[in-house]
Amino acid sequence: MNLPLLSNVTRPNNYCLPMTKITVENYRDDKYYPKIVRAVEAILAQGDVVAPVDVFVRMELLSEADVESWRFGRVPYLEKVIRCNLSKISRILRILRMHVHDLDMIPSHTAYVKWGKGNRTPLRFSKTGDPKLEEAYSRHFLKPGRKGKKRVEAEIATQPVGLG
Repeated sequence: MNLPLLSNVTRPNNYCLPMTKITVENYRDDKYYPKIVRAVEAILAQGDVVAPVDVFVRMELLSEADVESWRFGRVPYLEKVIRCNLSKISRILRILRMHVHDLDMIPSHTAYVKWGKGNRTPLRFSKTGDPKLEEAYSRHFLKPGRKGKKRVEAEIATQPVGLG
């Protein structure tokens, strides 16, 4: 049986080829890579920490107002207000992780808790609450040489007290 070549097949306008899996070898070729690079550069021009939430805001897939609503607990989970599908979100998170690795940035887990009055309950990023996905959203990346709060506290605690 002879199958037609893909180039000879007519497809409807809304048809898209399945996305290839993102790997270390191909992530720079992905269509989202340049947008992620620009977002990371803009974030680093203003500070030393890159957070996935900030990348989504810079890519205009998430508004500051929606982030604030989520932080105050008015939105049950962040994915509900990100303006793209879950597949694209996952793809962006994966490419971001690879890109910041190339920049030698240091991953750091950050706890997101509800702002405002009342209990400071943990915030959810995803509808499912999958621990690996929640961790991917909450992982911040620090510029090399920047020390996280825990690392600074540990260094202070281990420094000898000067005799004077």
